[in-house]
Amino acid sequence: MKKKVCILYTGGTIGMVLTQHGYAPKKNYFSHLLDEIDDLKSEDVPQWDVVEFDPLLDSSNMSVDHWVMIGREIESRYNEYDGFVVLHGTDTMSYTASALSFMLENLNKPVILTGSQIPLCQIRSDGRDNLISSMIIAAEGVVKEVCLFFAGNLLRGNRSTKISADELVAFSSPNYPPLAVAGIDIKYNYSALARPAHEGEFQLRELHQIPIGVLKFFPGIQFSLFEPIMTDKLRGIVLETFGAGNIPSDDNDLPLIIKKAFDKGSIVTVCSQCMQGTVKLGAYATSSPLKDAGAVSGYDMTTEAAVTKLYYLFSCDYTRDKIKELMETDLRGEMTGA
Repeated sequence: MKKKVCILYTGGTIGMVLTQHGYAPKKNYFSHLLDEIDDLKSEDVPQWDVVEFDPLLDSSNMSVDHWVMIGREIESRYNEYDGFVVLHGTDTMSYTASALSFMLENLNKPVILTGSQIPLCQIRSDGRDNLISSMIIAAEGVVKEVCLFFAGNLLRGNRSTKISADELVAFSSPNYPPLAVAGIDIKYNYSALARPAHEGEFQLRELHQIPIGVLKFFPGIQFSLFEPIMTDKLRGIVLETFGAGNIPSDDNDLPLIIKKAFDKGSIVTVCSQCMQGTVKLGAYATSSPLKDAGAVSGYDMTTEAAVTKLYYLFSCDYTRDKIKELMETDLRGEMTGA
């Protein structure tokens, strides 16, 4: 029997048209584009249905509520399809892929996010190959996790990050190898694939709107400018630090703004600005104040994964200590620990 794949079209460049204000999504237009792709009628392509979101979004407008909407669509159709393809804008695709990896608990089917840098309506669009390859991967069922497919590479969703605004190779997985490479054949890297969890039935964990911040350090940063955001409402903060977790400080004192976050109970997670490598708190004197104050290490997590993991753990209603513990624990293949 032919496999069935559900395509969730959320918006993004792949289905956009040129308007007087630039490229923008157009309602009820994407299905017309798919009808013009003859290869989608091939016997080698799985059966497919399209669910078009309303409104369609440029991914810059994605929010926690939209992640929940995508999760609900997958949950409601989970038993009807062999796999899912989520068509999404590239700007925040890695955030959505990371969020879904945590939200879709006990996932045992492929969920593949993809899109394009050039709209399908353009002759040189990369969307056609991204879409068809994603559909085939979703139908084959070899991967049983949330992935991102782009430019011939299948990446773990929560390991991906966008690296280019204008190249067709738009995404990278700096600290984890591709799960598959699509050349003449689709070659899976079986040693890199996640083993499906068998802790229970599939379920959706909906995320809540949690006050979370991201602070990127730079030479000459004036911490006083950021102090107003450090209120008792800020539940979590991700620090994009230098190197292995280093921050600017005087005589190894913790900057007052970070101390204020700790004092008000925020979960402070330390990530690195470096594309590759891992955070090692305490390896250098300039990271020791963070370690001593109780910051958690994000190890080699991307910022996208760290932010969405915080959303997820807070939405599970864990205690502060439990959240700190789990932030340093690999839950979905998002990190390599100590």
